[in-house]
Amino acid sequence: MLELDKETFEAEVLQAPGKVIVDFYGDGCVPCAALMPHVHEFAEKYGGDGLKFCALNTTKARRLAIGQKILGLPVIAVYENGEMIDSCVKDDATPENVEAMIKKYA
Repeated sequence: MLELDKETFEAEVLQAPGKVIVDFYGDGCVPCAALMPHVHEFAEKYGGDGLKFCALNTTKARRLAIGQKILGLPVIAVYENGEMIDSCVKDDATPENVEAMIKKYA
């Protein structure tokens, strides 16, 4: 699981070949903290084979998050060729929904 910041986001996500799963989380976000172990598990299970897993702390990259239209947390997003093509947001970001979305692109 690659930890991103505002300096690395563009190269690792927007310019990356293949599909990239990004876990947008924030400091003090309880649902984010509850979801994170599941996302790390999915990264081990589905990572590789053209599917890269990254995480971005939006507390440290607020402008970047807003630029990506991340307005509530947690958000698990799928990017392909620099475009967000799917996401699970807030109440929909359950481990089951996130895994189903990942399987769709794995």
